[in-house]
Amino acid sequence: MSERSVLLVLHDVCPETWADYRDFVSDVEALGTVPLSWLVVPDFHKRNALEQAPGFCRLLEQRLARGDELVLHGHYHCDDQPPPRNARDYFMRRIYTWEGEFYALTADQATARLEAGIELFQRRGWPLHGFVAPAWLMSQGTREALRHLPLAYTSDARYFYELPDFQRIEAPGIVWSAGSAWRRGVSKVVGDVRERQWRQATTLRLGLHPVDMRHGFSRRYWLNLLERLLQEGRRPMTKIGWLQAQGFCLPGSSSSSADCKLRQSSAAPSNSVPFSGVKASGS
Repeated sequence: MSERSVLLVLHDVCPETWADYRDFVSDVEALGTVPLSWLVVPDFHKRNALEQAPGFCRLLEQRLARGDELVLHGHYHCDDQPPPRNARDYFMRRIYTWEGEFYALTADQATARLEAGIELFQRRGWPLHGFVAPAWLMSQGTREALRHLPLAYTSDARYFYELPDFQRIEAPGIVWSAGSAWRRGVSKVVGDVRERQWRQATTLRLGLHPVDMRHGFSRRYWLNLLERLLQEGRRPMTKIGWLQAQGFCLPGSSSSSADCKLRQSSAAPSNSVPFSGVKASGS
């Protein structure tokens, strides 16, 4: 059996949400060397521009130096498009989530936002390999845009997708919807089921959100789950670190095609929905 791993992923990372994550990150550090994948939003809800927070940018650079990964996570992380025009879109954009920023974008709109994020990372000198759409929702235009940009992967709650061809790599994840007491209760039940279901999975992704950190019940769940998975022998890795360990070759790398493993592939699903069993919590 290949080495099993756990990927700890912090969603919705921006200056505003760092206060939610700070104590949890300190608790994770106490467990040993656990690299994190930070899903960074360039201008969260159009009020948290990263480049207007130099101290927070320095923090992210310090995390990079520790071996963490920064991932582009939308641009504004809010749905600012015209109102939905049919029942399906109303459900996805007003009931399932209000933060599906890339759900309704054209290829040109998606390209503009993605390029703005890529340029931000380039200005800061931050390595960038992956993009994750808020709420994991992507329009056909977004997928078309991703095929033509210098990004190596995207993902949803169940799979990684190698770009530009959207080759699918299974990597199941656990995510909560912690906005209310009953949702936290349901999330705990679903999370326990998923943990048992995927006990033998090669990797298991833990997708955390700022709202999870605001409640002791959910915060303890994540810390206890991480500690349990580490005690079971899972190796903590970043998303890109795990992909490379599977034989994933970065664009422009010196690895030969013979060094890269072949994988089963399929087209990325249209407007893919998180595989959590509970309502999306915003990313």
